[in-house]
Amino acid sequence: MSDNPSPTIIQQLSPGDTARARDLLDVFSAAFEDEMTYDAKASSGNYLSKLLAREHFIALVALVEGKVVGGVAAYEMQKLEQERSELYIYDLAVLEGHRRRHIATQLINAVRKIAAERGAWVVFVQADQGDDPAIALYTGLGTREDVLHFDIAVEDDEENAS
Repeated sequence: MSDNPSPTIIQQLSPGDTARARDLLDVFSAAFEDEMTYDAKASSGNYLSKLLAREHFIALVALVEGKVVGGVAAYEMQKLEQERSELYIYDLAVLEGHRRRHIATQLINAVRKIAAERGAWVVFVQADQGDDPAIALYTGLGTREDVLHFDIAVEDDEENAS
C-alpha cells in the first residue's frame, strides 16, 4: 500500500449492476473465507437484478481504481410498533490489502446517509465474538448491545424438536 493511496468511491448498486454485485460477492467470499456461501455464480443475473431493484435492499461497493475492494449489503425493515424503519447491515467487508484506510467507515457512513434520507430510526449491525477489528470499528461508531443470536431452521427437524 502506497503512502498516497488512490481515492475510494462509494457506489450504490442498481438493477443493471449485476457484474459489480458478483464482484461484491467475491469480496465477501475472500474476506469471510466462505466460498460456498458467497459463490458469485450461485445467483443468476436475473435474481441479482431483481434483488438490486428492491427498495428494502441496499448494496454499496467501495471502488479503488475501478475495482471493487469492499462493500456492504443492508436491509431496511419497516417496524410494527411505530411508523419508522431500521437499517440492518447484514454483510460488510473490505479486502485485506485495502484495510485500515477507513473504507469500512465510509461504507457505514454511506448507509447512515441513506438511512437519514429514508427517515430511518437507527442503523444496526452485529459482530461475532472474537472479531475484534469489527467490534472495535462498531464500538467507535455506535452503542454496544449484548444480545444472543439464534438460527431457527425453516423446516421442522423431528430429531431436534424435543
